[in-house]
Amino acid sequence: MIFSKSVLQVIQSLNFNTAIEVTTIDICNGKERVAPNYKHPMFPTMIIDIPLKKEGDRAGVCVTQFDPKQLERGLVCTPGSLPTFVAGTMNVSNIPHYKGAINSKAKFHITTEHETVMAKVTFFGLYDDPNSKVSDSTTALNYTKEYVYQDNFITNTAKQDQAEAQQRLSIKQYALIEYEKPATCPHNSLVIGSKLDTDIHANMCRIAFHGQLLECFTDSKYLVNILPRLKVYKTKVREGLVERCQDEYTLIGKNLSKEETNIQSFVGLKVTLSSGEKGVIEGGFGQSGKFKIRILDGVSKEIQQKYTGTKKKNKNKESEANQDEQQTDHEPIKIFLTFKRYVFDPENKMKQS
Repeated sequence: MIFSKSVLQVIQSLNFNTAIEVTTIDICNGKERVAPNYKHPMFPTMIIDIPLKKEGDRAGVCVTQFDPKQLERGLVCTPGSLPTFVAGTMNVSNIPHYKGAINSKAKFHITTEHETVMAKVTFFGLYDDPNSKVSDSTTALNYTKEYVYQDNFITNTAKQDQAEAQQRLSIKQYALIEYEKPATCPHNSLVIGSKLDTDIHANMCRIAFHGQLLECFTDSKYLVNILPRLKVYKTKVREGLVERCQDEYTLIGKNLSKEETNIQSFVGLKVTLSSGEKGVIEGGFGQSGKFKIRILDGVSKEIQQKYTGTKKKNKNKESEANQDEQQTDHEPIKIFLTFKRYVFDPENKMKQS
């Protein structure tokens, strides 16, 4: 129910002698109180005139131990029926008339029910799988699926560009909403994102997107306890170079990471060479950030001829310079390491499918 002054507009139903919870204030018996876990005061009520009110009706209500000056507008509900949450997820649709940027990590005015709160928004999407013949028609989040992190909301125009470029298309787009202060509303509520701080004299739409609230996170430690289960990832690519061929199945690579990086975090990850071969990183080589690659089908004879000729263990700088000149005579073979980083993973591990 929406509460304004002493008049209630009934959203669902209201009955005689029903206990209510006022979600917007934290007072009891006229005194301020601390409300742990975002609990709100409960008041006994008595409805005037009609003993039962249904959706759409208006009712005058007598509430004991309640000062109407404490509340201008808010929600009144059955105790415990409305969650007060610090973050949530929603599905997202854009407003075509809005021409501004809709970027991840940006702050928007988020409106649910009667309340507008500033919140940081992070966008992610479910993308089509060319290998799957089953289309997902549901809007709910599925914690067994993987979602792609988006730097911004992808508009219909951008989707057309993706289709023309034969890129993967986003089937559905979602957002994580992180509120600056707790909000209260029913599950599945309408959510509106706006840029209300835009110049009111500018001839432009200020409502950016809308959608349905899918989940409410009441746990203030949601970043640790909830979000790691949500598989939203970024695709990363690191690039290195083949330095030399050790044997018919092993190459020595370099420049994939900084020298101080622990190469053990890369062990077991799959790589692809610019020449087409595929391999797996076996471990480090020396102390300068170099590493061993096991080529699954064996190193081609062409690569063996180009990169065989190990450096002798001496300190003759002129000899090493001559060997470097020999290696620059042929086009270098690049090493590509493609992996996923899950944005809500507290350990920030590299993972491959």
